[in-house]
Amino acid sequence: MSRRAEQSRTTREHLVEVATGLFAARGYEGTSIEAVLEEAGVSRGALYHHFKGKDALFDAVLASVELRIAEETLAAVADVTDPAHPDPVAGLRAGSLAWIRLAGDPVVRRIVLIDAPAVLGWERWREIEEENALGGVKAVMQTAADAGLVPAELADLFAHMLLASVNELALVVARSDDRAAAQDTAEKAVDALLARLLRG
Repeated sequence: MSRRAEQSRTTREHLVEVATGLFAARGYEGTSIEAVLEEAGVSRGALYHHFKGKDALFDAVLASVELRIAEETLAAVADVTDPAHPDPVAGLRAGSLAWIRLAGDPVVRRIVLIDAPAVLGWERWREIEEENALGGVKAVMQTAADAGLVPAELADLFAHMLLASVNELALVVARSDDRAAAQDTAEKAVDALLARLLRG
């Protein structure tokens, strides 16, 4: 990679990092391009070289946060499953609980759950969710269907239902005054939900 290309990549990553902090703290509407420029210490031309505007910058921030969510969720699933003998129940539980914990992160909560649907529009937000969270849930749910734990014709719908339920649990935990107690209750709720959803 040439020095100029390396500098360009570094500048872009810096802008995304700075914007992530600002969007999480102030929200999309409360964050101006001027605030990003001031915090990042870069010129307007440098920002617009990488992003067409604030919406494009937000899109990049969301993609970065979603990537972190996907990586941490997959790591949680990998910790409890053997690739040679996949356990879809353990995988769905670990992934669900990881997402609930991540949703308690102010950055994840504000950017992914609150601002993203409104800023990007429902279709774009769902597209990103399909590529990340929903895609992973669908894959594990299909493994459950292959193992006879859910009806094959309902696997896709069950994936949507589980993710929607876990999203609600995540919001409850994130908004709770007693996060530890809410987390414990959410874990019990996930176990109860999976026990009813998956026939074993």
